[in-house]
Amino acid sequence: MTETISAAAGRDLPLPDAVLWDMDGTLVDTEPYWQESQVVLVAEHGGSWSREDGDSLIGSGLWHSARVLQEHGVKLSEQEIIDRMTDDVLVSIEKHLPWRPGARELLREVRDAGIKTALVTMSIRRMADHIAAAVDFDAFDVVVAGDEVEHAKPHPDPYLRAAEALGVDPSSCIAIEDSPTGLASAVAAGTTAIGVEHHAPLRTDGDFVHRATLEGVRLDDLREILSRGRLLADLPEGDA
Repeated sequence: MTETISAAAGRDLPLPDAVLWDMDGTLVDTEPYWQESQVVLVAEHGGSWSREDGDSLIGSGLWHSARVLQEHGVKLSEQEIIDRMTDDVLVSIEKHLPWRPGARELLREVRDAGIKTALVTMSIRRMADHIAAAVDFDAFDVVVAGDEVEHAKPHPDPYLRAAEALGVDPSSCIAIEDSPTGLASAVAAGTTAIGVEHHAPLRTDGDFVHRATLEGVRLDDLREILSRGRLLADLPEGDA
């Protein structure tokens, strides 16, 4: 998404009705914990698991990840694989919960401004609730977890469900993601999406605002990003 719009920016622009947050890799840097669990689990069943294998699953639903692990020789059911990986990651989180730069600060500013929020993750509910409870303020109005949606990301269902639960139109929301899969979900749902590049490379010309970090991102930035997204959405097809 292009970085330039008209000069009308700043405090006169509307705030989003809601900010929808991805969790793993966006709010907290748990992706290395998931990949460590995958390496150990595949090795226990006589196989090998590369960094590229792990990167290919970033942003995917856990049931898809479980099937890929089965293809690599893990002789457990999908649910057993999901439970095992979730348990492993929870143990690692108890030792250290690594927040992504700027994420907690922006989340706090959004909440202090009275803006609705949702946590939209493909992790299962007990993992999502654990992370939400680790925030030392009332962070989320709604949690949408991977075991509660019919279709996982990149399908728009998770973000549509979050917007519906908050009682807002997706087009009035900003979604913050770190993976191509998650961004595809957010964009398809009609939100204005911010892609914060981390473990997975992101396009710089996609239908989202590309950011290297959330450090220094403030409410006025969200106003401008939302207005830019609405402006581009209103352009005739092919003019963006």
